[in-house]
Amino acid sequence: MARPVVQLDGRTLSCGQVRDIARGAAAAAVSGDGRERARAAARTAVQVAARSQVYGRTTGVGANRDQAVSPADLDGHGRRLLRSHAGGGGPLIAAELSRAMLVVRVNQIAAGGSGVDPGIFGPLLAGINDGLAVPVPRYGAIGTGDLTALAETALCLLGERDWLPAGSRQPRFALAPADALALLSSNAATVGEAALACCGLAELVRAAIVIAALSHRAVAASTEPYAVPVQEARSYPGQREVAGVLRGLLADDRPPARIQDPYGYRALPQVHGPAVDTVRDAERAVTIELNAAAENPLIDVAGGRVWHNGNFHTAYVGLALDAARAALFQTAALSAARLGTLVEPAFTGLAPFLATDPSPSSGIMILEYVAHSAIADIRRLGAPAALGSAVLSRGVEEHAGFSTQSARATTEIIDAYRIVLACELVAAVRALRLREIRPGAPGLAAAFELAAAALPADTADRPLDSDLAAAQDLLTSLAAFATTP
Repeated sequence: MARPVVQLDGRTLSCGQVRDIARGAAAAAVSGDGRERARAAARTAVQVAARSQVYGRTTGVGANRDQAVSPADLDGHGRRLLRSHAGGGGPLIAAELSRAMLVVRVNQIAAGGSGVDPGIFGPLLAGINDGLAVPVPRYGAIGTGDLTALAETALCLLGERDWLPAGSRQPRFALAPADALALLSSNAATVGEAALACCGLAELVRAAIVIAALSHRAVAASTEPYAVPVQEARSYPGQREVAGVLRGLLADDRPPARIQDPYGYRALPQVHGPAVDTVRDAERAVTIELNAAAENPLIDVAGGRVWHNGNFHTAYVGLALDAARAALFQTAALSAARLGTLVEPAFTGLAPFLATDPSPSSGIMILEYVAHSAIADIRRLGAPAALGSAVLSRGVEEHAGFSTQSARATTEIIDAYRIVLACELVAAVRALRLREIRPGAPGLAAAFELAAAALPADTADRPLDSDLAAAQDLLTSLAAFATTP
């Protein structure tokens, strides 16, 4: 079956499309408009550089900005720039992150501000669509340009480095030395990783609401906190959205067991709502960045000139991701709190730890330890990357937002959050089974049946690692049930 084709036009790329292309679920092409914008920018760049100084084309870079390149050394300067900047360190980033970088850079060039020869589209698209990857080291960027990653890309195109996997077809392109900085001047690797991370987080924050609703039903919690008058009293969009989804999932309201529940249920919209909002804000910031001509210098085709500027700085993206991770820690802690109610007889009427073997048995006791182990990592990864800075290149580049590190931390936090949600899901399904409760509202009933079919029914004391693996596999499907009625 042929893959759908996403047209990269420099205007409309979404985080989901970056994910689909990077993971091989879709192919990429460049639209006619995108090609024409790139051609026009390339012509303008050559024309302007012929009559005036252009940073990186006719001058050095960084602290060398005031040093002109000899006309006889233009080719040599461009090659040296690429080779000298391909100096990253550490293990290689994942292949899908490398492809996400390439998708973003192609789309940025199609936006028409770089001046890079559009002939580069063919080999870059070939690498993307053939599932290849540039060997990009993990360390080398701080949020003001993915110079090492894109220098590695250039060397792959020039044939000085090989694409991965070894032995695969090698797309090549004779990148003009004058285009060296024009290709490097981008945060494509950081933005590509941020796009994948936003997709992952958006899915998990939806799945979390469904899992919380299963826990809610298992402990006979009250739906009163989700009532419309309560939510209309406070106008945060995420809070209202979470409460609305919960009202739909718990529409078969039953008398609550308590007049007031712990925060894991009573304050769920107020704590999970910020996660929904901040993830959405992050996706909005990343989407703007995906379709921006964030070039320095920026080629202005209409004005026939170049603009030296600071659009390369990704403070918006880094700060948005920092906020999302902080909010994620708060809601992950609330998931662990609900897990605590599921192992407590006072809330379930069942044996401690939902054990069914002769007392004393451990049941699902270990899940609390697993969840808090993952939450410890979420807490560590939730530290704001934006609290750091750096002074570089002899003091000329005197600030950095570390959005690259923010994107990396966001990628890493996803795996930990998946574990937290899996622990709660395993416990909630077991409690519902033992209490012989089948949710009545259609959405939650379907979610429960899906989870019950995938999770083992055996309640004997035994290893739960396979249960957690199965629960993680369910998260994508469960997210689909988090709809507002």
